[in-house]
Amino acid sequence: MLLTIDIGNSNLTIGLVRDGALVATRRAATHRGATTDELELQLDGLLRLDESGLADVSAICLASVVPDLTAGVESLAARRRIPILVASAGTIPLAVRVDRPAEVGPDRLVNALAAHRLYGAPAVVVDFGTATTFDAVAVDGAFLGGAIAPGLTLGGDALAARTASLPRVELRVPDRAIGRDTVSAMQAGIVLGYQALTAGLLARIRAELAAPAGLAPRDVRAIATGGLSQAPWIRGLDGLDAVDPDLTLRGLAILHAEVTGGTRIELGLG
Repeated sequence: MLLTIDIGNSNLTIGLVRDGALVATRRAATHRGATTDELELQLDGLLRLDESGLADVSAICLASVVPDLTAGVESLAARRRIPILVASAGTIPLAVRVDRPAEVGPDRLVNALAAHRLYGAPAVVVDFGTATTFDAVAVDGAFLGGAIAPGLTLGGDALAARTASLPRVELRVPDRAIGRDTVSAMQAGIVLGYQALTAGLLARIRAELAAPAGLAPRDVRAIATGGLSQAPWIRGLDGLDAVDPDLTLRGLAILHAEVTGGTRIELGLG
């Protein structure tokens, strides 16, 4: 059994892969100061929710944007004698055509790999998390860079925290862009504004990818992923070809299979 682990700034997500299929996923809060022992308890506890445990794991594939937790998982793997593959610009089999490849988040590179292998290219991956990232994938599968914006929840929290009178509000799509009270006005600004930001950046990146390839922008695939990709307001976005909240976990399974010669990941869950 392969254990795929995606450690983000807000959430730690794991996936169980058996015979090339992603059979279960679990999510927990990221605890940046967790010790190796605490990580071991957390991971084993999440696995036990699906009647498994670390003792059943034959390999780990990890993408992490939290260096201390990367080191913790590596230490845990060494203690348990579990082979581990850590995603990075040096281990992911795709070209990285940016000025400083080592500075690109490994989750973004894993998403580019998964988009190319599962959905085709050129493509744009929009990852809705603490930050919202837009990752551009060339026709040949190379990672070309992208854009990074504050995440929807982060923006709403900052607005409430940095003002004297504005509350935290439920992030839902309002009926009108012209709010008639504070809550509806904030929902219009935050949610409708974020939809516009996402649609605008997506359209520009699609156009920039399409032109060199002699394609129409609509021919560039657009895939949404991340912890917020299943939020109801996502359905109001134009131009998405797929919503795949487990894209990073699938990408880690693809990475592990291609590097080690294992069973290729299937598209479906279960």
